[in-house]
Amino acid sequence: MNIKFLLPVLFSLTSIYIYGQSEVLMEASSSIKIDELKEKMYRYSSDEFEGKGTPSKGQELAVSYLANHYKSLKIPSIKENSYFQPVPLQLANKPEISLNISDKNFAYYDDYISYKNGPNKTYKNEDIIYVGYGIEDNKYNDYKGLDVNGKVVVIIGGEPRDSNEEYFINGKEKSKWSNSREEINLKSKIAKSKGALALVIVDEYLHRRYTYRYRYSDSGRGEKRMELGNEESNNFQVLLFSGKHKEYLSNNNLKFNMNFKKDVQTFTADNVAAIIKGSEFPDEYVILTAHLDHVGIQNGDIYNGADDNGSGTVAMLEIAEAFALAKEQGYSPKRSIVFLHVTAEERGLLGSEYYADYDPLVPIENTIANLNMDMMGRADPKRGVKNLNYVYVIGSDILSDDLHNINLDANNYANLELDFRFNDINDPNQFYYRSDHYHFVKNNIPSIFYFSGVHEDYHQPTDTAEKILYEPYKRRVKLIFHTAWGLANSKEKIKLK
Repeated sequence: MNIKFLLPVLFSLTSIYIYGQSEVLMEASSSIKIDELKEKMYRYSSDEFEGKGTPSKGQELAVSYLANHYKSLKIPSIKENSYFQPVPLQLANKPEISLNISDKNFAYYDDYISYKNGPNKTYKNEDIIYVGYGIEDNKYNDYKGLDVNGKVVVIIGGEPRDSNEEYFINGKEKSKWSNSREEINLKSKIAKSKGALALVIVDEYLHRRYTYRYRYSDSGRGEKRMELGNEESNNFQVLLFSGKHKEYLSNNNLKFNMNFKKDVQTFTADNVAAIIKGSEFPDEYVILTAHLDHVGIQNGDIYNGADDNGSGTVAMLEIAEAFALAKEQGYSPKRSIVFLHVTAEERGLLGSEYYADYDPLVPIENTIANLNMDMMGRADPKRGVKNLNYVYVIGSDILSDDLHNINLDANNYANLELDFRFNDINDPNQFYYRSDHYHFVKNNIPSIFYFSGVHEDYHQPTDTAEKILYEPYKRRVKLIFHTAWGLANSKEKIKLK
């Protein structure tokens, strides 16, 4: 064999491969076009799908439309023979409940509410243990030295401060332990993991907030509250008590007595999931998410939800087409790409919660990143900047610097202003907790939430396709495609901080 001849040939073939891959990438990127975005947007936000409420006939039609799109692209489902992942859900009414603690009776609504339906159960003379704020953290631990197994845990809301009025955990700023969108779930998860029978959270704000919502729902005037309906998500009771009972409930030697029977109507709605398997690392996954639902029909008006969340849904469909085109040209991604459309986001991020916490279709521990798209087709009127070629980037550097840097590199193809003003877990708008990426980040999966802001048509029947700003929207879709490409094809998977 002539080595002198072979080396130039190998070099030439490598050059062709690199050049070819670059050409295919640009061809795939160029396939993301305004006319195709418009066509899909007008269809997905049309009256045909009746606002895609959960549950509704319109949403059933919408998920069939999504599944047929992946089938036409020859992108297979994750589940065998089905693009659908049924999500068990339930509409909840006021439970049948009676409660007394050491012979003191308490009234539903006025004194407490059941935050989430636990199991149908009778509790008789159960021991109560007071556990301060109910926090277990590296910097502060209320559970140290306490055995709560088989007992009802009582805690107070919020988190402790020192003599200088600074928080023990984060100094001048609150931590996740007193973030109202996360606090209840975090504290109940800790109590449950330690074998507690139930959790009582004493906090005036939380009690007042949810009592108002539940009383309105139970009256029949408002939308019925919706929860996950699988057994595992409903096997732990959490009660929210008014702050006026704080002193009494912090006493020792109290006994807990409660009869509880839930009143729910169960049903299912579908997530839609498809996958392009990786060529080199097929068991490492990049998951793209967008919620497929909106708020349906209200007072006879169809809420079409073009921006919320036709924009995220259509973006994912176009990105899937771009990856399918690259695969046709012989360039499958090195890592697997999952396209996950989730239901019931508008009812509490329920479709993504079910996927991430109870039935992940690919292993959570092998999921390297999540890119989430929600309301990314308009402009924020409060931004105060005339440049429309921007996108809010939320969460990119919170769990991984590598994810942040890949997203920055991807912007060389999109030429957007990347606006990080909401990239803060303590932002008062709490956008970091308000879309489906939340259920991935809480599982320690680096995530980006792409968003263009709230506007006057948010949750109005006027959120329609002609109001989408298609030129900046196209750039945002390209940014996400190139970020996904970078994640899927990097030599090494991204690292956590």
